Amino acid sequence: MKLPFAISLAPDSGLANKTGTWRTQRPKYVSLKPPCNHACPAGENIQQWLFHAEEGRYQDAWRVIVQDNPFPAIHGRVCYHNCESNCNRAQMADGGAVSIHAVERFLGDLAIREKWDVQCAAPSGKRIMVVGSGPCGLSAAYHLARLGHSVTVFEAGNKIGGMMRFGIPAYRLPRDILDAEIDRLSRMGVNFVTGKKIDDQAFKSARDEFDAVLLAIGAGAGKHVDIPATQAHKIIDAISFLHEAAEGKTSVKIGRRVAIYGGGNTAMDAARVAKRLGATETVIIYRRDRGHAPAHQDEIQEAIDEGVVVHWLRTIKSVDTQGMQVEVMKLDEKGKPQPTGEYETLEAADTVILALGQDPESEWLKNIPGFTLLKDGSIETDENLMIAPGLFAGGDVIPDDRTVTNAVGHGKKAARNIDAYLRGEKRAPKPEQRLATFQNLNTWYYTDAPKSVQPQLDMLRRAASFDETIGGLDETTALYEARRCLSCGNCFGCDNCYGLCPDNAITKLGPAKFEFKYDYCKGCGLCAEECPCGAIEMLNETA
Repeated sequence: MKLPFAISLAPDSGLANKTGTWRTQRPKYVSLKPPCNHACPAGENIQQWLFHAEEGRYQDAWRVIVQDNPFPAIHGRVCYHNCESNCNRAQMADGGAVSIHAVERFLGDLAIREKWDVQCAAPSGKRIMVVGSGPCGLSAAYHLARLGHSVTVFEAGNKIGGMMRFGIPAYRLPRDILDAEIDRLSRMGVNFVTGKKIDDQAFKSARDEFDAVLLAIGAGAGKHVDIPATQAHKIIDAISFLHEAAEGKTSVKIGRRVAIYGGGNTAMDAARVAKRLGATETVIIYRRDRGHAPAHQDEIQEAIDEGVVVHWLRTIKSVDTQGMQVEVMKLDEKGKPQPTGEYETLEAADTVILALGQDPESEWLKNIPGFTLLKDGSIETDENLMIAPGLFAGGDVIPDDRTVTNAVGHGKKAARNIDAYLRGEKRAPKPEQRLATFQNLNTWYYTDAPKSVQPQLDMLRRAASFDETIGGLDETTALYEARRCLSCGNCFGCDNCYGLCPDNAITKLGPAKFEFKYDYCKGCGLCAEECPCGAIEMLNETA
């Protein structure tokens, strides 16, 4: 269409003079790795799915999550959210990281209600055996099924879920949520075989039947320590206690006063479960102080809020009808506990629960050539989680941090390496990406937005039931929380650079997509200076 008037450029306009010849530096759009993505053991593209969520595109956001993590509703409840510990927003004046886990939980619960499913690739004809139905095994089964492989998961117990079902109490992870996330795998075609304990003979037979095998047997054997005690006192391990409690067994009789020996998350769960099973007094005894406890600080605080008493810097020496003798400890300069020779007597406990960590139940693998078992029973693998051609291991059975999120990350990694093996390839590691730091941000452009607070179950109701203690966000608060994301290191289309450039040297190509016209850019750096998220950097012209 011909315009009814002519357009001419004034001699002093930015486009009349190719001011790019003045330049000593040039701007460049960059894509940096957000600290939340970098810290996620499951490898989620958190910033990307938050971008969709803040636009109200909830299904798109969920689909970005499940490219890496099949269980958003679970992780929104039980993950210890390393992403939030590293969130740049925590350094701002409004004082709170983005509540990433709460938004993820909202999306996961919405997907369950709406029955969102994922598509699988065409059948590959390959069969994979997964031993163990914990977070690693289920994650691997999910990713392998998406890639078109036929997957059979073998579980020694009578129900699927591993430690997510029998180690995490229902007040943290409701069983209907766990079942719903697992049901999605069934709809994808994953086969589950329960009540089938794999031993060395069954394993050797299976190697001929399947194209690849993943061992995801977890670490379900509770560690023990010898404590002098009379026969009148019951000493049990926390894993067995939590397992029986999860199954609702009436044989779980612990008495009025219960002592838990240990300072990890399992110890906190054991103490809180004991309270719910009727213990009127529950104490935790741990040899370090709170700052050195392996338990997550939120878990410690919730236990204390529910009336659990913690004796820090103490270790149990003996238990009898007169009481528990404990030794006072002190920490050396390295934070390690050292005995002081000073003793105290605490009130006698009807039951002592040992929460001293877990080891894999891998003794049966000693009869199979090719395995290297470490001192604690862990399996040694290469960097691709491979033990031998076609044989892989992941999750708590290999040396690493033992968390649900870490195990889910192992499952994804194992699945992708199994897929590469079946295709006769080897996965190349991703190239390293520079991290987006707080110093890169121009926080002046972001308004104060205090962190959302999740609702909590009343304390009186907690003591009487296993109802979920922490509630979720509704759509309004989830949308608000997603919009608190700073989009660190990646353009989100604010148009600052486009609107502020004095030389009209930027072309807008689409939403959050721009291009520099270097003929006109004189390298003043205003665009980089005023970019809120640090997505523009200045380079020397000779670089």
